[in-house]
Amino acid sequence: MAAGEVNAEPLRGGLALDHEHGRSLRVQHGTVELLRYVYGTWDPQYESPRPYFHPVRTLDGDVVTAYRPHDHVWHKGISLSLPVVGDGNFWGGGSYVHGEGYLDLPNNGSIRHRAFTEIEATPDRIAIAHDLDWITEPGELRITEQRAFTVTLADGAWILTFATALTNASGETVRLGSPTTKGRPEAGYGGLFWRGPRSFTGGIVHAPGGPGGDELMGSRQPWLGFTGQHDGHGRYSTLVIADSPANPGHPVEWFVRTSQFPGACPAPFFTTEVPVEPGETLRLEYAIAIAGGRPDPAGLAAAALKALP
Repeated sequence: MAAGEVNAEPLRGGLALDHEHGRSLRVQHGTVELLRYVYGTWDPQYESPRPYFHPVRTLDGDVVTAYRPHDHVWHKGISLSLPVVGDGNFWGGGSYVHGEGYLDLPNNGSIRHRAFTEIEATPDRIAIAHDLDWITEPGELRITEQRAFTVTLADGAWILTFATALTNASGETVRLGSPTTKGRPEAGYGGLFWRGPRSFTGGIVHAPGGPGGDELMGSRQPWLGFTGQHDGHGRYSTLVIADSPANPGHPVEWFVRTSQFPGACPAPFFTTEVPVEPGETLRLEYAIAIAGGRPDPAGLAAAALKALP
């Protein structure tokens, strides 16, 4: 299929794609909607409107993402969001100012869909690519982005790959950072961020060295996983996010929380600001394995890495 064309017919035993034009893409497997990718957002400016994946479900249909949780309404399922892009905030909410804490500043930018460059659907693989613009709250173009993601099936799981190429279009050096680079300890969030359901609070964090929890904040790992339990039926689900070996600074530092809320983010700007010169492009790739139950996280990580180009 050419870009912009979608096969909305159900693909028996495989993947199917449906396009709500101007709003979202939905990936289906059998009777289960695995994900909804909202690219035409309607969120308030304070929440830094941007594309996001929500709901995201296991093959069994259990939802593993949260949208606008009351504690941080700018958390949106799985999304690429950065709190420090020069003087702009593309994360949402307040901006951290050292010595003053979080302040509500008129600097919440938005990431806007411009055009699809690929929409391909087969029973075995969904591939999407599109161009986006990062616009500051005053309306200035700061970054142009080429984004691509795929959905494939694995043994007992499915894999979401995510690749981005961020080009500085501002005409001046843009420094990418985090609240930690601005002076707040253990707040190095920014990147491809997953926010889990509230029932996952207190869940188990997985790393190559074994299970853990909040103490893995800021550690460098090639992958990180999270197992949580659902309200209602009590089943478990597990996600593993893998950092591509091709990424700069691999293995990446991780922002992760379980006791306060369930969330994880490979954070390439956790402790060090990265300057991006005018016209320069920064490329990042990740893969996320999503499974029901409590499978071996190392096996999920291997399946996720295998799905990367």
